[in-house]
Amino acid sequence: MATEVMLMQTIPDLGTEGTVVRVADGYARNFLLPRRLAELVTPAAQRRLVKLQQEREEAKKALAAEATAMVERLAGVSVTLAVKTSDGEHLYGSIGAPEIVEALQAQGFAIDKQAVEIPNPIKELGVYEVKINLAAGQETTIKTWVVEE
Repeated sequence: MATEVMLMQTIPDLGTEGTVVRVADGYARNFLLPRRLAELVTPAAQRRLVKLQQEREEAKKALAAEATAMVERLAGVSVTLAVKTSDGEHLYGSIGAPEIVEALQAQGFAIDKQAVEIPNPIKELGVYEVKINLAAGQETTIKTWVVEE
């Protein structure tokens, strides 16, 4: 037997949010319905889906506005990291995203370390452009000065 359910979220290999799909009774009863990934097709479920989509859209807009504000605040920001060197040029260790995030937090910016994009760890003194990827596709770059301690 099969049951028709309306997906409340996009599920890979099954369908996108809001589509009505036919699935096995056990799959619906034991997996989709308890996890609230889908609901039986009813007018009430359709109203809940519309409300859920509106809430997600509002949250997405708020996140985009917050990201835009953060990009404006980060414009012109630079970070200076004082580190120990072995021969006056090469670092003992390396500088990665956690160190940059920590320096930004000291300046009052709340950035997640996954947002910091460094192709390779920094291992020498100098000035580097570090890309920060924020939510909603917003991105900016900050200057990172690596100086000898």
